[in-house]
Amino acid sequence: MKPVILDVDTGLDDACALLLAARHPDLELLAVTCVGGNVGLDQVVVNTLTVLEAAGRPDVPVARGAATPLLQPVRAAPHVHGVDGLGNLDWPRSTRTTDPRHAVELLRDVLLEAARTGDKATLIPLAPMTNIALLLRTYPEAAAGLAEIVFMGGAAGIGNATASAEFNIWTDPEAAAIVLAAAGELGVPVTMYGLDVFYDVKITLDEARDLKGSPSADLARALIEKRSELYGAEGASIGDGGAVCAVIDPAGLTTQAFPLRVELSGSWSRGRTIVDTRDWTQDLSSDPYGAAPTVVQVATAVDARSYADLWLRTVG
Repeated sequence: MKPVILDVDTGLDDACALLLAARHPDLELLAVTCVGGNVGLDQVVVNTLTVLEAAGRPDVPVARGAATPLLQPVRAAPHVHGVDGLGNLDWPRSTRTTDPRHAVELLRDVLLEAARTGDKATLIPLAPMTNIALLLRTYPEAAAGLAEIVFMGGAAGIGNATASAEFNIWTDPEAAAIVLAAAGELGVPVTMYGLDVFYDVKITLDEARDLKGSPSADLARALIEKRSELYGAEGASIGDGGAVCAVIDPAGLTTQAFPLRVELSGSWSRGRTIVDTRDWTQDLSSDPYGAAPTVVQVATAVDARSYADLWLRTVG
């Protein structure tokens, strides 16, 4: 089993990812940490506990993290996820409590234990990376327990929060920049599962309606139905769930290594991930910035049908 940790701002697509990570037999879900993003932190926590309960995983520790980004207010997305983050589903809410530790402390403890045993964990941030930035700058020794970081965020070519920027990065671009810098300094491999592939892994309404027989399957069906309703479509992407698929089945994801930076200013481009696709064999003397110090595996294509089937088999 591959040890994994999810960092979430649980909206509809984070819920798709949580169900997959909690139920797949090849993953050992060590912990889930919460951060404000798609909805406020209090609602993120309730949503996360609710999804894990539906998945039959009350054993997984869940911790509260940062309520706001490092330098700006949280910007919720009720038009995408509903006011409650789960599409305003009338779903029984968990009454379970969270781990007493702050998310950063839980991450530290789990990763230091992974470093001690040698069974390193894959960290899968599916939200603004505020918690991860705080972790790597406060407790850099915890990176010894990281096998890799596979984050959902950014894009090589498009945006959604703005014309330039993807929502998770745009919500806390300083945190994303810190994580990239720290990962490069600490030698942690990073993969970006961005908007270039995010929308490709789709579940049809007919496929969703075949999911039945367990709380996990019922919730999975409801998530796809609600996403389809919100977008006026006959199906929906599993969104963040694709990043978990990429950890389970890396062969289904095509990536290329590129230097990567996050734009922190710019009137129209704040939060954009600058994927440097230039041929670096040329003379770069005219570029005052040079190559970004951190090189990231950037997702450029995905085996969408394979990942959709993987998700359907697991949550159903």
